[in-house]
Amino acid sequence: MKRISCLLLLLLSAELRGFDLFIEEFPDSADLGDLLPELGINHERFTRSADDEQVPSHDSISLYSYKVESTITSHFVNTMIQSKVENTAKYPQSLSFDIQIPKGAFINNFTMNVNGITFSGSIREKSEARNLYSKARARGKSAGLLRTNSLDMENFKAELNVPGGTKVQFELHYQEVLQRKLGAYEHVLYLQPGRLAKHFEVDIYVLEPEGISTINVASPVTKQFTNLINIDQGEQKAHISFKPTVDQQRECPTCVKTAVDGRLSVKYDVKREKSSQLQVFNGYFLHFFAPENQPPLPKNILFVIDVSGSMWGIKMRQTIEAMKAILDDLRPDDQFGIVDFNHNIRCWKDELVYASPIEKDSAKRYVQNIQPIGGTNINEALLRAIFILKEASEQKLLDPNSVSLIVLVSDGDPTVGELKLSKILKNVKANNRDEFSLHSLGIGFDVDYDFLERLAQENHGLAQRIFGNQDTAAQLKEFYKKVSTPLLKDIIFEYPLNGISDVTNNHFHHYFGGDEIVVAGKVDPDKKTPIQSFITATSADDVNFLIQTVAEVEALNDFFAQSRHAFPDFAKQYWAQLTINQLLAERNLATTAEAKRALTKKIMQLSITHHFVTPFTSLLIESEDGKEKMLADSPNSLKGACCQTLAVSMKTTPPPPPPPPTKEQCQNPPGSELNAGVTEIITVQPITEEPTVEPTVQPKQLKQQCKNDQNGSPNCVDNDPHFIINLPKSQTDVCFNVDPEAGSILNMLSDPELGITINGKIVTAKKAKDGKLSTYFGTFGLYFQQLNIKIEISTEKITLKDASHTRFMKWSESSALTYNRLAISLKKESNVTITVDNDLTFLIVLHRVWKNHPINVDFLGLYFPSSDTFSAKAHGLIGQFMKEPEVSVYDIRDGTDPEKPVATMNVKGQQLTVTRGVQKQYQYNRTEGTKVTCWFVHNSGKGFIDGHYKDYIVPQLHSFLKLL
Repeated sequence: MKRISCLLLLLLSAELRGFDLFIEEFPDSADLGDLLPELGINHERFTRSADDEQVPSHDSISLYSYKVESTITSHFVNTMIQSKVENTAKYPQSLSFDIQIPKGAFINNFTMNVNGITFSGSIREKSEARNLYSKARARGKSAGLLRTNSLDMENFKAELNVPGGTKVQFELHYQEVLQRKLGAYEHVLYLQPGRLAKHFEVDIYVLEPEGISTINVASPVTKQFTNLINIDQGEQKAHISFKPTVDQQRECPTCVKTAVDGRLSVKYDVKREKSSQLQVFNGYFLHFFAPENQPPLPKNILFVIDVSGSMWGIKMRQTIEAMKAILDDLRPDDQFGIVDFNHNIRCWKDELVYASPIEKDSAKRYVQNIQPIGGTNINEALLRAIFILKEASEQKLLDPNSVSLIVLVSDGDPTVGELKLSKILKNVKANNRDEFSLHSLGIGFDVDYDFLERLAQENHGLAQRIFGNQDTAAQLKEFYKKVSTPLLKDIIFEYPLNGISDVTNNHFHHYFGGDEIVVAGKVDPDKKTPIQSFITATSADDVNFLIQTVAEVEALNDFFAQSRHAFPDFAKQYWAQLTINQLLAERNLATTAEAKRALTKKIMQLSITHHFVTPFTSLLIESEDGKEKMLADSPNSLKGACCQTLAVSMKTTPPPPPPPPTKEQCQNPPGSELNAGVTEIITVQPITEEPTVEPTVQPKQLKQQCKNDQNGSPNCVDNDPHFIINLPKSQTDVCFNVDPEAGSILNMLSDPELGITINGKIVTAKKAKDGKLSTYFGTFGLYFQQLNIKIEISTEKITLKDASHTRFMKWSESSALTYNRLAISLKKESNVTITVDNDLTFLIVLHRVWKNHPINVDFLGLYFPSSDTFSAKAHGLIGQFMKEPEVSVYDIRDGTDPEKPVATMNVKGQQLTVTRGVQKQYQYNRTEGTKVTCWFVHNSGKGFIDGHYKDYIVPQLHSFLKLL
């Protein structure tokens, strides 16, 4: 018998995920010809019915049917591709199933039926799947990883060498989220059956609860099929079908080759009576936001163009052509500039100018005269562009509501100046400001797209590959259209805390015309009341842009119940894909092994639950009896978790990448769950960075101080200022409150010897409750004099300033950075940790309230433990207790409230009457808090603190306390 080779692989690009599989049986293992008799099937004995009539082919391989069905439900696509093939020869031949799928899609199943023997797939954790497969491997099979680059699609290929007369049915399922671009959703099917099919069927069902406004077939495979594609459109539903006969498939009337080979592309959009659409179904909500009737924000755009020698020829000619068209498209209120670079950096002008006809003509003449030559100095070019925007901003030359963009166009790696990619990333991130977004366009096949993608990702921008074998100018102009019309910025989605959970990213830097922002989350199944949301943003004519949206929980039930082709899990799977992509982004930028492991676990669990093949799961394909197994892996896109960047949604101020991996770590990283049983790993050029101080959300010092009850709480101030002072020697906690006026700045800690001061600024509630106007800390200022660094933490953002730079971090995104001897780690909408010299650690907790809360406001809490690091001169409302005073509590007796006994406290030579009570600290549980039992000192801590609390008022947020 002939030896069998079963090859299942997914060829995909270097930047996105998909399948890889390679399986080979050795000569001493059973081939398919041996397997069929063992299972009681005689492949040479079956009769042919009328339906088995053969379609002429050139190689005795008959394609009986080729069926594709896509169901689009609220922009979420569920696609099935099925192919039935037969080897009509009397000798073995290779039958193949070769499919192109969109890169953003998640494959969720593949099945194969060989003459009635079914091989079905199940999603397993990668190491588990490999362990199960290893049993088959021990019988003579081997596994390895292969990968190759592709353009905008991924190839899935199954190849099977089968005896004559054998039938094989292949069936692939994948799911994808359609992203709205330039005002339309586009669903693309690559139809490449490879031969004439007796039955050829393509059905695309579109169901949109908001209604379908436009729909058309943008690409009909080839022009000869234009009239064979039918569109049946209703108000909320549409059906596109393509069912050519055998004769209609032929290249010519007498040809045996098929003309079906290309894209079938359907573009459509939905009705937008409201710019904000909230859909709730089966325990999940989807929030679609695409406002169109907004005046565009003015933009400040700097084009940074690679004019090195590698751009010579058609690349440069088409780039110039595109730039001239783009310049024509600039609006009069836009400001722009051009930086072109090779080994040197040149600027058309040293500052931004308004896009008047005269200036645009001048810029076009400048671009026309560019002659590509020399090396590539990306680092200096980007720093120059950032400097121009910075200078304009500092000189108040930019409209406060404008959007600032940098667009980098390059075709290669740096060859001059700074060559280390990680250093360039670090330099750009360190010099850029939060409001400047950087978009990267990589021209050609040899460009380091991973680097350009990371560059854009870390600076709030988009990355796109410009393919050199296509019209470069058209691609550049199309990309520019995506970012040419900013309508809103700083968009925030808010939902009630009650009944809503697991919300995906809800803060976005920009919204460009023609796009769509999507937020998803879970809905409590017991929730019966309508769900409401609030969207706030900055617009061109209304800084206080606000939209409220309300949706009934069961509003869509009847619509989908009456829709025969609806995909019932669309909302659930939509949420899962958004969540997995965001977790992959967070993992890719995580700075610690612990954080990576936690994110890996979440991604893996979601992938298994929702049946997706991701970099952490495999598709185990096995026969019904479990004796035969094949393994389909996602290619190791993470390169052992150290060498690859994934393409993901824009994030704000991402943390720095991990330290550079060694060659051995890339090949077999210790402790990596990705590489269990892998026999080969294909690596690409890693993006690395110099080691950084490892920040953590909950600092080691705080954990050690507070993990045992006997150690009590950290020293802190939170809520309506409640101070909790931990006294480890006395094994007790002491509490007191203060009630300062709005705008007062109180000193928490001041150590003039170490040069550290921490102050808090008071804010008040919106109105009094029960006759009392509550006060809180709305801003904290930290000044590290020796480092010359000032930090301002408000409920809106975190600002870091030194002598020459200002950096921003936003609460809407988890992020981290290291600077000098300082490490800062921000946990999204939760807390920020500041660590100095790996020793002193301060934790600031964010408390959010509902946007339209009638009384309460957002506020902050401050936590840090006692430390011997502080000098004897340390003082402040909390700082004075760094050197613990002697405290004794005695004569405990009943008070007016039987649950609150009173006692006498000796402290600093005074006797105080104190009350036993309970306060809350929010170091570990920001929502519910943790109860701390303490002795409460009345009269704003009088007698326990030195002097009166008003003695601790300082003039500025970064002032030192002046002691009398």
